[in-house]
Amino acid sequence: MANQQPLRIKTISEFHQLRNLPRPEHPLISVINLDMVTELPAGEISMIKDFYSIALKRNFNVKMKYGQQKYDFDEGTMFFMAPGQLLKLEVSKLTQIKQSGWMLLFHPDFLWNTPLAKAIKRYEYFDYAINEALFVSDKEETIINGIIKNIEQEYYSNIDKFSENIIIAQLELLLTYSERFYQRQFITRKIANHQVLDRLEAILNDYFNSDELATKGIPAVSDIAGQLNISPGYLSGMLKTLTGQSTQQHIHNYLIERAKEKLSTTTLSVSQIAYELGFEHPQSFSKLFKTKTEFSPLEFRASFN
Repeated sequence: MANQQPLRIKTISEFHQLRNLPRPEHPLISVINLDMVTELPAGEISMIKDFYSIALKRNFNVKMKYGQQKYDFDEGTMFFMAPGQLLKLEVSKLTQIKQSGWMLLFHPDFLWNTPLAKAIKRYEYFDYAINEALFVSDKEETIINGIIKNIEQEYYSNIDKFSENIIIAQLELLLTYSERFYQRQFITRKIANHQVLDRLEAILNDYFNSDELATKGIPAVSDIAGQLNISPGYLSGMLKTLTGQSTQQHIHNYLIERAKEKLSTTTLSVSQIAYELGFEHPQSFSKLFKTKTEFSPLEFRASFN
């Protein structure tokens, strides 16, 4: 059962059918009251949806696995999924659900020919792992629920030429508030975030002090995030909040510090230093060094003579 192929749900109508819900009012968008979903079959359910999903759930007594992390919806939390992501539900037996909350589903085609079709890519929380779900306060939940009620009102009204624009505007407002609340979460969770930062520093120190830099090259942001068991988007978002710099900039800072050390304490050529730092082309190293320091590597070395 655990090794079965994930169920691919291509349309919102298919999802409604799977959950024994009435047909959606619109083929490309749906607002679901989760108290209508009362039962799940036993077993591990793996699914991939070809549409966006935003949910706010409470008391969802089923374990969910997203990426490599497990999560329980015990409190008011928001959960974001983009098309094509894998979600697993682990149900030990036929489960009666007493959850509350809502789920908003919308197909990428609903955004077609609107600015949000491109802008939605910038909301990094759609890439977050499950342990990075958004915990909302009562006040924040009231704001979010108010927006969902506006969307729901349009969803159940007679569709006219204004309906889609009104829903898109409310959806943009929902995403913007969610981004604000995520930034608040980064700040209020400073202790946990600083612990991640400490682990990041340890990983980079170990990597830069080993032979891996010369043999494997400059570490990729995705590899670093993987070692921290968080997503690249979450890591960069956290670092920007704490340090003002992205993960890539953080890695480049390490490279420049190592480069300065080698330029000032060894007689290695610029090309040799570039290769030792994992660059395939010395020109790329020299360009990055000058961008960061306003000196070429040779100019920096000359300043010590």
